[in-house]
Amino acid sequence: MTLRKLHRAARSATVIAALFTLAACAAITPPDRQAVAEQSTPVQTPAQLEASSAPAASISSTADALRSLIESRQVVELRTTYNGTYGASLLFKPEDLVYYVALFQQKDFWRVVQTLSESQAEAMYRAFSQQSAELAEVEIARIKLQAEYAQSERLLTIRNQELAVLRADQALRDQQAQQVAARQEEARQQATALSAQEEQLRKELAVMQRQIEVLRAQQAELNLAKEVQSDLLRR
Repeated sequence: MTLRKLHRAARSATVIAALFTLAACAAITPPDRQAVAEQSTPVQTPAQLEASSAPAASISSTADALRSLIESRQVVELRTTYNGTYGASLLFKPEDLVYYVALFQQKDFWRVVQTLSESQAEAMYRAFSQQSAELAEVEIARIKLQAEYAQSERLLTIRNQELAVLRADQALRDQQAQQVAARQEEARQQATALSAQEEQLRKELAVMQRQIEVLRAQQAELNLAKEVQSDLLRR
């Protein structure tokens, strides 16, 4: 994967170098010589002559010049391609019929080419667009992987929450089962104790019943003896 990207970058650099070579050596035909001459010594309007007599702002590069033209709205954006944070733009300055081709990252100009040739500008724009796409491959892959990682984190959080709920439910079930088992054991113990107490009560009741029967028999004998004695006394 790295070697393929290096080959692509090398091919892009080769194409861009070739285009710069063509732009620098545009002396094949007389019209091309005229275009180069026009580019090297552009015709200045009275306003430009007046502006040139005034102290000019310090412009250290073509990128600074294009940025200044954009801020003053002297150029028109013809095409723009975005690939991640990279991109390419083709701009046109109608006043001078000058084309600007820019390769940028996060809207900061990285490479800027100025030309009077429309075909050269279109070729440079296509090359810059392809280069921005190749440069953005790693960034786009990182964005996708970051999104997948974030999704995996969210799923992990959800699964952890589900696992925590299931564990809490299981713990509650185990606790309830232990409580039920403890209550059942306590009930069995109470039933055993009550059964023993009931058996003891039955025994005590039997003894008391026998005592009552004995006392009743004795009472009956006493009553009978009293009746017999009363009958004898009456006679």
